[in-house]
Amino acid sequence: MTKELVFLLEEYSSAALLESLLPRFLDDRIVPRMIPFEGKQDLERHLVRRIRGYQNAQARFIVLRDQDSHPDCIQLKQRLSELCNQSGKTAACLIRVACRELETFYLADLAATEVALGLSGLAKQQGNRKFRSPDHLGNPSQELRTLTRGKYQKVSGSREIGKHLALNNQRSASFRNLISGIRKMEAALLA
Repeated sequence: MTKELVFLLEEYSSAALLESLLPRFLDDRIVPRMIPFEGKQDLERHLVRRIRGYQNAQARFIVLRDQDSHPDCIQLKQRLSELCNQSGKTAACLIRVACRELETFYLADLAATEVALGLSGLAKQQGNRKFRSPDHLGNPSQELRTLTRGKYQKVSGSREIGKHLALNNQRSASFRNLISGIRKMEAALLA
């Protein structure tokens, strides 16, 4: 059977990011599959059924969801973990939460964002206090729209920025955890 890494995603912009990011480091013996949902409620409503019904016994699953306004990241991960438990495939699942929003990843690497969107002057703003640790920003998507003067668009921007993000970026713990989680599941598939 094919070795698959299945991403269950809150939205299409996450799929666009991963489709451009994964070829840069994922072993080519693993087939990545994107299953984007129509928002967090849709993801949570259909998660159990999608994992349970997945036919490839070798598949591993990574659930990626934004924290948004949820007050507690740990409680959110626990709720998603409980849904994975209900699927009966707990050991094959990994939960990752983008602290506040996916756009945090882009604010953590303004050099990549600058190159991807064809802007100038963004990278030098990385030293600003709020961009040194953007996981703590309240509304990263609005911050990114303002910073890029409206040039950032969710899906196309995610696709372009994913081609340039530094995989070893340390400014976003949630990005770092996503990359390490993907590598962990990759190692499990190849073992």
